[in-house]
Amino acid sequence: MTGTTRRDVLIGSGLFSAALMVPVAFGSSRSRAAGAPSLAGNTWLGVDAQGRVTLALPKTEMGQGILTTITMIAAEELAVRPVDVVVSIPDGDSVRFAPIDQGTGGSTSVREVWQPLREAGARARIALVNAGARQWGVPAAECDAHDGAVVHRPSGKVLAYAALVAAAAAAPLPTEAPVRPASAYAVIGKSHRRLDGDAKARGVAEYGIDVVVPGMKYAAISVSPIFGGKLAGVDEAAARAVQGVTGVIRGADVVYVVGDNTWAVRQGITAAKAQWTADAASTGTQQAGVIAAVAAALDKPGFVAATSGDLEAARVGAAHRFSATYTQPFLAHATMEPANCVAHVHDGQCEIWTGSQIPGDARKAAAKRLGLPLDKVTLHNRLMGGGFGRRLEADMVERCVDLAKQVPFPVKLIWSREEDMSHDWYRPAYADHIDIAIGADGKIAAWEHKIAGSSIMARLLGPAFKGVDDDAVEGAITPIYPARARKVTFQQQESLVPTSWWRGVGPLRSAFVMESAIDEVAHQVGADPIAFRLAHIEDPRARAVLEQARDKAGWGTAVAPGVGRGVAVIHLWDTYMAAVAEVTVDKDHQIAVKTVTVVVDCGQAVNPSGVAAQIDSGIIFGTAGALYGEVTIANGRVEQSNFHDYRVLRMNEAPVIHTTLIDNHEKPGGMGEPPNAVIFPALANAVFAATGKRLRNLPLQKGLEAG
Repeated sequence: MTGTTRRDVLIGSGLFSAALMVPVAFGSSRSRAAGAPSLAGNTWLGVDAQGRVTLALPKTEMGQGILTTITMIAAEELAVRPVDVVVSIPDGDSVRFAPIDQGTGGSTSVREVWQPLREAGARARIALVNAGARQWGVPAAECDAHDGAVVHRPSGKVLAYAALVAAAAAAPLPTEAPVRPASAYAVIGKSHRRLDGDAKARGVAEYGIDVVVPGMKYAAISVSPIFGGKLAGVDEAAARAVQGVTGVIRGADVVYVVGDNTWAVRQGITAAKAQWTADAASTGTQQAGVIAAVAAALDKPGFVAATSGDLEAARVGAAHRFSATYTQPFLAHATMEPANCVAHVHDGQCEIWTGSQIPGDARKAAAKRLGLPLDKVTLHNRLMGGGFGRRLEADMVERCVDLAKQVPFPVKLIWSREEDMSHDWYRPAYADHIDIAIGADGKIAAWEHKIAGSSIMARLLGPAFKGVDDDAVEGAITPIYPARARKVTFQQQESLVPTSWWRGVGPLRSAFVMESAIDEVAHQVGADPIAFRLAHIEDPRARAVLEQARDKAGWGTAVAPGVGRGVAVIHLWDTYMAAVAEVTVDKDHQIAVKTVTVVVDCGQAVNPSGVAAQIDSGIIFGTAGALYGEVTIANGRVEQSNFHDYRVLRMNEAPVIHTTLIDNHEKPGGMGEPPNAVIFPALANAVFAATGKRLRNLPLQKGLEAG
C-alpha cells in the first residue's frame, strides 16, 4: 500500500485570498470582496460587526445540498437559524481552508468539516457568551446563546450579538470551547429545506455557465475526437463567414471559434469542419482489445493490497468453492451542466469564473499552464449543475486559459454536449476475479479478490505510485464478511482512454463485485441471500440496516413470475446501507425497476431530508448506470455522443424509493456515494431472482438481451 489517499492527492496549495461573497440568493457575477468577520472562529467562520454569522463554504455545492448541511452545522453551534447565516462561495484558496481540503468528492464533505466547524462555532459562541457575562458582571455559566443573542438565564437579560462582537473580538478566543451535545441540538437532526432552493427555482442562482462579465466574448471548442490525435486542417474562411464569428484559433489538438454569442460560435465550429490525424496506435484502439487487456491483466500476480492468513491452508477441506469474474465498463459523467469556464488573462494576471470541485487545485493548474505566480491567478467558484467527479479534473480550466491568453478580452468557453461526452475523464473499466471457499462449518474460510483496471492514483502520484491504487481497492480490503484467510491484489492496466473518479469511486466497483459474489455463494449453498449474509456479518450496525431492509421490503413474500427482489448491504464511506430492489423483466427482456427499499445508518444525520434526497439521487443515478451505462471505443474514438446513445433513466422509469434512517449520534458518514454503490449489486441480484440469469458483466440490460 502507498499510504497516500485520494484526499491527499486532492489537497492543493495556494495563497490567502478574500472570498467572493455570494448571498444564498446569488447575485451578480461581479466579485464583491468580503471583509474579515469581526469575530473569527477560524478563517472561514465568524460573526461580523452587525452580529451576522458569516460562513465561507469550505466545500463546493453541485446539487448535493452541502451548502445547506454545512450551514446547519454552523447555525447549531452559533445558536442562529440557518436562514440567518450569510453564506459565501469562496474563491479557490487552499491555504485559507487548510487543513480542510477545499476539494469536494468521495463523500468527504460532512465527515471532514464536522468536528473543525463545530469547534470553530463553539469558540465564537463562547467568546460572545463570555463578553455578555463580563458586561453584566455575572458568571458565564449562567449565560447561553439563543437566536443570535446572549441570554442571562436567571434575570432574562438579553444582548444581541451585534452589541457584543467588538468586546468578544478584543479578548482572546477561549481555549476551552465544548461543542453542543446532541441532547441540545435545535438545528442538527431536523429536516430543513434547501437554502439555495428558492434562488434555483426562480432562476436567479448563478452557475458557472451563467457567468457574464463586461466585454466578454464567447467561444466553442473542438478537440481531436481520436485519443492522441492532432489538428490536421480547418476551414477558417467558412467559420469566419458565419455572422458573429470574430476569430478562429488553432492549437496542436484543438480549434476554438470565438464570437459575439453562443449561437454564432456553435455554427462557426460546425462550419470549420476540423480535420484530424493520428497514428495507427490511436486509430487502432478498439473496445474489444481494451477490455480483453483488462481481463488478461487478472492473470498477472498483481500488487498485494491486503493479506491475512494462509489461503491455501484455509481452502483445504472446503465444503464449497466459488469463483467468478466480473467486468464493469467505462462510464461517462454526463452532468446536466456541460463543461464551461470564463477566463480573462491580462497585465500579467488571470481571473477565472467556473464551477469546480477542486477550486484550489484548478487555480494552481491555471497558474502552471500560464506560467504565472499563484497570487496572480484568481478563481471565482460558482454553483455546479452536477459534478459526479467530472469537475475533480481541471482540464476545462486549462483549455479556457489556453484560449484566454491569446485574446485581449474575457472569454466564455462552453463545451457542447457532444464535446463533453467525447472528452470526459471516464470511470475506469475494471475486471475482478473472486475465489471464495466455504468451510465445513459454513463460514468463509478463504477469500481471494483480484482487481485489474486503470489506476487514477498512478496518474496523479507519478513516481510515488507503488503498484496499489488505494482508491480502486477501497471496500475490497475492508469487507463486512470475515474470512479466516484473505488476499486482495491490484494490477494496473492502462489504455489510451483517460480515466478519473465517478460517483461511487473505487468502492462502487468493490460493492458490485462483492455483493454479487456473496449472493451467488448463498444460492450455491442453498441459503436465503439475506439469511446467509446475516450468518456471516458480525458488525451490529450492518446487521441492523440489513434486517430492517428485509422486513420493510417484504422479503420472502411471494412475487409474480418475472418479478424478482435483490439485496445488497455495504459499509463504505463510514455509512451503513442496505437496499432491496424489486424489478420486473418482460417477455422482451426489458428490465423495469419498480421499488427500492433503503435503510441507512449514516451516524448523525445533519439534515434528514437532505439525506433522503441524496439517496433518491444516488439510487436513480446508479440505476441508470447499472442498467444502461457504457462508453465504448471504436477506432480510437468514443462512440457515444449524447443522451440518445448514452442512456439515462427517464422520469417515468424512476422507481418508488422507500427510505428509512436509523437515528443515532455517531459521527456522520458520507452520503453522496453510498446509494449509488449499493444499487448496482442489488439490481444484479434482483434480475437473477426474476430470470435465473446471473449477469456478471455490466450493463445489465445489454447482458440480459445478449442471452
